[in-house]
Amino acid sequence: MLAADFSRLGEEVKRIVTAGADMLHFDVMDGEFVPNFAISPPFIAAVREITDVPFDVHIMVTHPLRYIDALAAAGADLVTFHIESADEPSEVISAIKAHGLKPGLAFCPKTPVSAITPYLSDIDLVLPMSVEPGLGGQPFQRDTLEKIATLHQIIQEMTLLLDISVDGGVTTEIAPLTIRHGATVLVAGTAIFRSQQPETVIQKLRTPASL
Repeated sequence: MLAADFSRLGEEVKRIVTAGADMLHFDVMDGEFVPNFAISPPFIAAVREITDVPFDVHIMVTHPLRYIDALAAAGADLVTFHIESADEPSEVISAIKAHGLKPGLAFCPKTPVSAITPYLSDIDLVLPMSVEPGLGGQPFQRDTLEKIATLHQIIQEMTLLLDISVDGGVTTEIAPLTIRHGATVLVAGTAIFRSQQPETVIQKLRTPASL
């Protein structure tokens, strides 16, 4: 949603959902964890009024525990926070689950996979960031593919039902590479919202034949 035209938000949401988006991804930023401010819980609540598709909320904040209640009230379905944040990960996961929401765990490009492996059995989604968090439109960092492959192998060995999300620089050219390495959720903002034919982009992102 960060790539949407906020001046006509309702139209943008309906356009993308009609085009076939499986869910909407929201970036919440506090201006502290990352050098930018972005979407707030009231914004998410406003979008919830016009669509019932699942909401995937990625919070790039220093203290995620402060946001869980508001995000639940706003209509979030899945909340992904960062391992690099200041709050204890287990406490954040418990708080998310207490609201009946799905927890996800993200980590920045410079953070090793080993930092999040202790929590894989407690979450529903893992997100190895393929760009530095905080700004949209960045190019995909290719070394993320190795992290995706490593996560996929660990998840298979642990026999977990866990999605691997890719967020940052996802295009119709990059998507097949991430899927081959084990990605199951693709977050594409600029590629979809800036297209005059978002349905075509979405179809290319999800169609196995494109591999």
